[in-house]
Amino acid sequence: MKQEKDIQKFLHKFILNQCNEEEIEEVIAYCRKKKPSEEFPTVEEVIQLLEEIPEMDEAAAHRIYERIINTDKQQDKETSIQPAKKQFIWRYVAAALFTGLLAVGYFYQQGFFTNNTHNIIIPKEEAVTLQLDDGKIELLSENGTSKVTNTDGSIVGTQEGNQLIYTSESSSDPDSPDSYQDRDKQKKLAYNTLTVPYGKKFKLQLSDGTHVHLNSGTSLKYPVNFLKGENRQVFLSGEAYFDVATDNAHPFIVNADELNIRVLGTQFNVASYSEDAVTDVVLIEGSVSLYKKDETADPATNTLLEPGFKGSFDREKNTISSKKVITSIYTSWINGELIFRDMSFENILKKLERHYNVSILNRDKALAKEKFNASFVNEPIEKVLQNLKTTYGIDFRVNNNQIIIE
Repeated sequence: MKQEKDIQKFLHKFILNQCNEEEIEEVIAYCRKKKPSEEFPTVEEVIQLLEEIPEMDEAAAHRIYERIINTDKQQDKETSIQPAKKQFIWRYVAAALFTGLLAVGYFYQQGFFTNNTHNIIIPKEEAVTLQLDDGKIELLSENGTSKVTNTDGSIVGTQEGNQLIYTSESSSDPDSPDSYQDRDKQKKLAYNTLTVPYGKKFKLQLSDGTHVHLNSGTSLKYPVNFLKGENRQVFLSGEAYFDVATDNAHPFIVNADELNIRVLGTQFNVASYSEDAVTDVVLIEGSVSLYKKDETADPATNTLLEPGFKGSFDREKNTISSKKVITSIYTSWINGELIFRDMSFENILKKLERHYNVSILNRDKALAKEKFNASFVNEPIEKVLQNLKTTYGIDFRVNNNQIIIE
């Protein structure tokens, strides 16, 4: 029989799948001498555990080996504390050897390795809400259907899954001038506010036929019906993609805090989160003009965007600038994609928190301003983090469902 230190070497090799037949037999012989622990799972349970656990890379295997060995050494020093634990560890290894499976699955599930990348992260679940003009708040299920009514009980819209559809009270044709309420009959606009929490997206069709995609962490306040002869104005906090119904007589204005975006009929994306220093407007087609909250709409002085350009309002400097961009980078979120191009790490973390509704703590402050490139399509947060780790060496762990960047 080999010495225990030799068995430990064989264990290391086994975890990496490098043992020859003789070495495997030595470890098995050693494990057979150990008494089983009652708390140790059966072979069948081990198989079930391992079937539910993702395949490990070499770095993870090394970490697991070190943890097992360190635990084993610690038990040698502290024999009065849980003496069966050492037997438990070795019997676990033996069971895995006998079934031809890796012994470390159990350790993964129990969370023994705080530095592993396969911890399950469970995003927080929050509901999409609709606040009516009278202040009443309704919760919207993304798979549900419901009716939207005004203060007198009339139906003004319907929910179909993850979309709200408003219809005009005066016409079924949103492009008709009659789709707007007469100011003599309706002097006060009735507003609804749709709020989408982190981790979710929602779609909205306004009564004029305008389509809006709302990103995670976004709130949009809008009239149930627009008034004839008045601008079509909505109020945005967060990020949304607008496909505005053309109506030359009624300009469409998005108020994004300190910035106004004025259009007649076009497609554009607005990102205006309160925690961001800049509000970005990316034009896909048509034309938009940008002007500050304390300014008036004036083609001679406002910033006019052309398709393929991004306009940026810097809140601190109170300035508007523009530059040509690849628009698909800024609209990819509609299809569940995450694209980061020359983006600072702190901004990447913000986007991940919004997209997945998770909490991320960055303890590497020097990394915050570093810029990275990455692309993900409908990937779980675990895979995104693993990719950042593999590509850029960014280490992390999960503690009580919080992601911590080391």
